[in-house]
Amino acid sequence: MTGREVIITNRSFSPQELYEFMEEHWDKEQYNDFILGSPTDMTAGLYVMLPATSRHLVIVYSRDKGFLSKDKKVILSVAMTTAGAAEAMARSIPTGGHIIAGIVKLHSVKSQEEDRTGPAQEALLAYTDHMRRILGEAGYLK
Repeated sequence: MTGREVIITNRSFSPQELYEFMEEHWDKEQYNDFILGSPTDMTAGLYVMLPATSRHLVIVYSRDKGFLSKDKKVILSVAMTTAGAAEAMARSIPTGGHIIAGIVKLHSVKSQEEDRTGPAQEALLAYTDHMRRILGEAGYLK
């Protein structure tokens, strides 16, 4: 599971244009509401953000063609929420060899990875299918 899906389009979108497109076409009742913002304080740029789990969300953004890419695209990707990032930072604190702290730390790592590759990945795939459909209906697929 890559945690990232790419949809090739015939146009690029600014974050605001992508948000407005989704406002007009996205089925919020079946595929949840979304906001425009940054997943954490440490994230640069704006993304359309959709809920996935308490630790992860799905970010949606557009990339224009350029030096490393020959196509315009809309990308959906699993990202950590602020709570998920805080948990990841807490896991990085050295346990000093204490066996109990080490066990708790390993359990948390496994749970977060299972969260990312399980429910968050399922949300990503559902959102990608819906995004591909609405982009196609609007005539934006390449």
